[in-house]
Amino acid sequence: MKLLQRSLVARIIASLLAISGMALISITLTMAMSNSTRGDAAAINVAGSLRMNAYQIMGALQRVEYGPQETNEERLNSVEQLETLVARFDQRLYSAALEQSIPLDEHHEARHQLEKIQTYWQRTLSPALEDAPTGDGIALDAFHSMIATLVSDIEILVTQLENSTEAKVRLLGLMQVLFLVLIAIVVLISLYDVRHNLVLPLRQLMVLAREAAQRNFTPRSQIRGSDELALLGDTFNTMSAELASSYAALEDKVSRKKLELERSNQAMRVMHDASRSLYGGGNDLCSSAAPMLRELEELLTLGPIRLSLNDPFDQREMPVLETHSRTRPEYCRDQHCHACLIDPRPLEIMASDQAQCLLLPISVGDTLLGTLEVWYPNERLNDSTRRLLTILADQLATAVYLQRRIEEEQHVTLINERTIIARELHDSLAQSLSYLKMQVARLERMQQKDATKEAQAAVFDELRVGLNSAYRQLRELLTTFRLKLEGPGLQSALRQTVDEFTQRMGATVELNYDVPPYLLNPNEDIHVLQIIREALANTHKHAQAHWAAVTVRFADAQLLVRVEDDGIGLEDDSSPPMHYGLVIIRDRATTLNGELSIANRPTGGTRIELVFTPLTARLIQQQPTAADSDSHFGTGAS
Repeated sequence: MKLLQRSLVARIIASLLAISGMALISITLTMAMSNSTRGDAAAINVAGSLRMNAYQIMGALQRVEYGPQETNEERLNSVEQLETLVARFDQRLYSAALEQSIPLDEHHEARHQLEKIQTYWQRTLSPALEDAPTGDGIALDAFHSMIATLVSDIEILVTQLENSTEAKVRLLGLMQVLFLVLIAIVVLISLYDVRHNLVLPLRQLMVLAREAAQRNFTPRSQIRGSDELALLGDTFNTMSAELASSYAALEDKVSRKKLELERSNQAMRVMHDASRSLYGGGNDLCSSAAPMLRELEELLTLGPIRLSLNDPFDQREMPVLETHSRTRPEYCRDQHCHACLIDPRPLEIMASDQAQCLLLPISVGDTLLGTLEVWYPNERLNDSTRRLLTILADQLATAVYLQRRIEEEQHVTLINERTIIARELHDSLAQSLSYLKMQVARLERMQQKDATKEAQAAVFDELRVGLNSAYRQLRELLTTFRLKLEGPGLQSALRQTVDEFTQRMGATVELNYDVPPYLLNPNEDIHVLQIIREALANTHKHAQAHWAAVTVRFADAQLLVRVEDDGIGLEDDSSPPMHYGLVIIRDRATTLNGELSIANRPTGGTRIELVFTPLTARLIQQQPTAADSDSHFGTGAS
């Protein structure tokens, strides 16, 4: 019973088993009752035939007594018919159909009536019928009375058999009606149970499921009981409460994540907007990094932030920037800057238990440039804030590294410029001055020896020519270095040179320039520019040209420098022994490891061509390829 009270499935199964059991019992009883009535119809027919047989015996007796008996043969036929009817009656009275259809119980009225008929037949009527044909006469009245008595008993037996069969049929009908009523009751109870304990709870659960799908977790199940659906309803109520709590927690978490993402996006925007000033701010981190750090502190609710850099020589840590500080950093270089002193905060929190410090390395690769010290309240930093601070540290590291690299490049560039100027002065002006010094010493010796004025005049002429040449070289060097310093790159300097010689020559000077940017180093720039200026100067002085062209083109990893004109040209393809400009051009070409060719143009004029491989191209060509590296390693392994 407890199982039926606790389980709806058990009740449904019990109902189905009850209906099936009652149907099975009804079918079994019906089959049993049908089997019990088997033979009743045959018994009734046999009993009815006994009654007819008794009347036939009476008729045979009358024929034997009153029938025409002309011969003994006819009498014998009548007697034989009587004996046949008597034997038939005896056979039917004791037939199996009649015996088997009546119960063997002696107290059964049909069995008692059958035994009464059999006893009456055996003891009274059958002996009388056997003696009747042999006597002188037949007492028909006595036989009529006995047969009437027998027929009356037979009719009683038939009535009893009919009543017994009808009783069985009625019982069968009552049983069918009873089982139908019982099955109907069980079905009605099951339907009621299914409706109230299955259909209605399922509808209620479906409503709750639809509400839950709409994120409404307030409805609760009202199912009472201890069956499966009641348990499911209680579980659904618990699940709804937990879902409501979880959904509220998730909404709170989503809102916090949304705020966190908004803050992260704003922080990324601040760092992105500050990246240009940070990377292009030179060595002034106060004006480039301090505003960004203060905005990040406001967005991320942390701070103060302290930036310390390592001395690249003795690795000494130097604080260079600190937001919301009461005092200036120890190594502050601008006493008029107040970037660190804006809106100072109380710093007692740094020394108490209410704050923690996050130390981030400012490094590029394996090189440690400094540290970033970030103070925050005594609570765990979320992952996004840590990632933002890591990005900030990387950005500051990149900015510091770029600043140092720029300073190093500027220092190297300054040294290279000084080296170039010194070499140019040594190769041109210093040699001219040395020559003039030698001539002055020669003149002093001539004066000591009282040389003639004509001999001294020749030395004075050489001194005058040397001074003019030295002055011209000094002016060319000044012009060249002004062009280099005023215009970035070789192309700008060449354009100024072409414009200058166009005005000086009064003729058109064309420029064809096709060179990738930053291909030549400063030394190569100076040599190429000086070769072109020297060639244009020779054209201006000696060629008597009306047109000139300068071509600078890079192709096949080589730089082509060509200066040509339509002047009078050279007497032959070699420079004159004392042609100082062409000698300088050859010396510079040798310095560049280039091939110089000076020749006359077929259409008239002079063409000067220089072909050399720039240093950057030579370095690229010297790099081993992947195939060469594999071959080298394969050879070493073998």
